[in-house]
Amino acid sequence: MKQISLGDRKLAITNIVVAYIAFLIGTFCGLMQVFIRNDALTLPPWLDYYQILTAHGVLLALIFTTYFIFAFLISGMSYSLGAFGPKVRSFSWLGFIVTTAGTILATVEIIAGRASVLYTFYAPLQASGWYYVGLALFVVGTWIYSFALIGHYVKWKKEHKKQLSPLFAFMTISTLILWIIACLGVVATVLFQFIPWAFGWVDTINVELSRSLFWYFGHPLVYFWLLPAYMAWYVVVPKIIGGKVFSDSLARLSFVLFILFSIPVGFHHQLTEPGISSFWKFLQTVLTFMVIIPSLMTAFSMFGTFERTGRLKGASGLFGWLFKLPWKDIRFTSLFIAMFFFIPGGAGGIINASFQLNEVVHNTLWVVGHFHITVGTPVAMTFMGLTFWLIPYLTGRKLTKSIQKLAFIQIITWSIGMLLMSTSQHILGLLGAPRRTAFAGYMDDPSALEWFNGLLSNHVTMAIGGTILFLSAMILIYIVFQTLFFAPKATENERVEFPMAESDLEQTPKYLENWWIWIGIAFALIAFAYTIPLAEMIHHAPPGSSGFKTW
Repeated sequence: MKQISLGDRKLAITNIVVAYIAFLIGTFCGLMQVFIRNDALTLPPWLDYYQILTAHGVLLALIFTTYFIFAFLISGMSYSLGAFGPKVRSFSWLGFIVTTAGTILATVEIIAGRASVLYTFYAPLQASGWYYVGLALFVVGTWIYSFALIGHYVKWKKEHKKQLSPLFAFMTISTLILWIIACLGVVATVLFQFIPWAFGWVDTINVELSRSLFWYFGHPLVYFWLLPAYMAWYVVVPKIIGGKVFSDSLARLSFVLFILFSIPVGFHHQLTEPGISSFWKFLQTVLTFMVIIPSLMTAFSMFGTFERTGRLKGASGLFGWLFKLPWKDIRFTSLFIAMFFFIPGGAGGIINASFQLNEVVHNTLWVVGHFHITVGTPVAMTFMGLTFWLIPYLTGRKLTKSIQKLAFIQIITWSIGMLLMSTSQHILGLLGAPRRTAFAGYMDDPSALEWFNGLLSNHVTMAIGGTILFLSAMILIYIVFQTLFFAPKATENERVEFPMAESDLEQTPKYLENWWIWIGIAFALIAFAYTIPLAEMIHHAPPGSSGFKTW
């Protein structure tokens, strides 16, 4: 059984530990939120709802996902390209240290009540300057990580000239390129707008510019979460079910398309904001719909893999291949359920990106429900499914039958909890219930109160779903601790493998791995979509806004 080097395993395990510490705190904050909205919990004077909401968003959507993603990428790159050299490993640890320093600084500011500006930290809400310093350090740390992994890839390419890299490595580099380019927006607004403004070096901030730069980053951030899940679907799932990658070319092309079309689309989050002409909003809406193409390519590839593998195993009839899939293997079932949840999640995304429909759902709980049924289920559940085998692989411990049974319980309860909570949020959003607020009955207006009287459209259903999710999260934390420290050590024959499927490289065009082409096209699209509107925001800038603290 192929094992990655001890140093690389330690690096990956450390990232996983930090990820699940953030997950534990973040899910507890989520549990408190649903009870506060249900008027079943009153917070002490030193703690308020917006502190909890900020911590929930930052710790789960940013900290948990990023640390887990880098743990997965580190493991896969070491497995597919060979052990890291001393420089790559040293820079990876440096990236971890800087990222963690930023995480701790930002978290301390949130807990201290000096940064209740929510996950999006919209101006003119103003946090402590040190919170923004923490965010900057976090991003810089991830860049150090990224360039370390890219350096490992470059070294492999020099040693294997004219060869295509393994599919996992190609997808890793695609993800990191997307991340580095996307972070340029948030780094620009944090360094040149938020930090000088928060420390009092300037009196005002250009609100529209700050939000536009944030969403330049904020939407591709979704694909930074999603692409590692796609990597698992493309590379891990076929191996688990006993098949091969359906099409290496299709897989690589889909990731290239994500680089091109996931970044110049931020204005579709700002369709209700003034200061941006309808032409630029329309252009970025069109580019948003282009992202649907690689998602549909991925769906086609996945079900093509399922059917082809099932047919090779003797399946007959239209859906006979379904019964040949390894449903008793939690490594597969967890990822399949995650894929299934992405169907309604993706459909909701199409609604959010539509001009007229966005007007209906923009500032409502619908968006919260959409966020949970996309990031909270397909992405998070894929990471959970990876956790069940990745930690035993890294620690050399057994994936015991009792752990596998618990893992099934955890995945089923997470699915039920998310279905209840997100369905309630979607319906309440359609009725008009607002987001970003602890509770809004509009001064007990009868029409508003009617929203919360349905079987699903009420805060009780949301609280039940949130409670089930928290219990599921605790089961997951137990599984993590067991596989990290207490599960029995595996013998050579019992070791968990890194399930990485083979792919046929013979038909794959080499230009798909010519990064300068795709990076150049990506920057051309970004320049076309953003140069003129951002220049107008700067040239016709209003007086700006001073900071507000509403908590």
